[in-house]
Amino acid sequence: MPSIVLANCDIIPRVYSTSGKRRWRSTSAALATNTSFPMHSLEVKRRTSVEGIKDLRLITAIKTPYLPDGRLDLEAYDSMMQMQIDNGVEGVVIGGTTGEGHLLNWDERIMLIGHTMRCFGKSVKVIGSTGSNSTREAIRATEQGFATGMHAALQINPYYGKTSAAGLVSHFESVLCMGPTIIYNVPSRTGHDIPPHIIDEISRNTNMVGIKECAGNDRIKDYVDKGLVIWSGNDDQCHDARWVCGANGVISVATNLIPGLMHEIIFRGMNPSLNTKLMPLIEWLFCEPNPLGLNTALAQLGMVRPIFRMPYVPLPFEKRVEFVGIVEAIGREHFVGEKDVQVLDDNEFILLSQY
Repeated sequence: MPSIVLANCDIIPRVYSTSGKRRWRSTSAALATNTSFPMHSLEVKRRTSVEGIKDLRLITAIKTPYLPDGRLDLEAYDSMMQMQIDNGVEGVVIGGTTGEGHLLNWDERIMLIGHTMRCFGKSVKVIGSTGSNSTREAIRATEQGFATGMHAALQINPYYGKTSAAGLVSHFESVLCMGPTIIYNVPSRTGHDIPPHIIDEISRNTNMVGIKECAGNDRIKDYVDKGLVIWSGNDDQCHDARWVCGANGVISVATNLIPGLMHEIIFRGMNPSLNTKLMPLIEWLFCEPNPLGLNTALAQLGMVRPIFRMPYVPLPFEKRVEFVGIVEAIGREHFVGEKDVQVLDDNEFILLSQY
């Protein structure tokens, strides 16, 4: 479909007369064919498969750990990745909300996608969060992500600077042409729901894999009934999304901590007792905006250094004490890492405002 562009910025607004009065009328934008072509690679087409991504059930939105000087801690990251793979996780989202993509510069995000693909790409599907509220940035990052080898892209709708329904369609169509893509709908963060009629329109694109949906299980059920592939974006709803509403699975935060138990939730049939057992942990994780809880938990488990890029800060001391009790109730053996869970003092955390 042609894109609407202003072909001539020097067009003078017209003035016309009605009953002797001169009135201003704005000019209309000229229609011009979009001659911008995304980078394509035959190797990308051979390596990536929409159907291969549709088969995934358990995907982790992986956390990004840091060194004291603010650089990425690849040693800790690799250890976390291996634990995910060992516990049956099939895919990872790099640089999403949980991975603090908004606190990474594009060089860091693309580097981390490439590093993950190079080190783990044969064992797990690598999904790069290359979306942006700028279509230009989303195109560039997605091109680079696929060039590094990622299997699929995660694309969010434009946030803060929101657009119209037509703008949403044009934005997504601009990135869908590059490779397998999961659309991410999280109205609580973007302030803008992607309505079903938009999904209906863009789902005609053969590169659209499915949707990470955070608008609830009723919405998920409606999409599943239409034949769309859906992953729940809510850990507290994913059990019912999978076994009651028919979702493919979940793109999870909790898998960073308990990948084995989340694998059981998604693969082994309805298990309301296990789901209930995990609710205190999941409620604790999201008592403040994600990823504050996750970052605090992984530090207490000794999986990452207690380093936060601001504006993120650890959960308060009483919540850290509560976490120890939650770990003991579920069983330390079900959590990642081998160190004893600890209550960290305030002075053990490093908060980075510049890095």
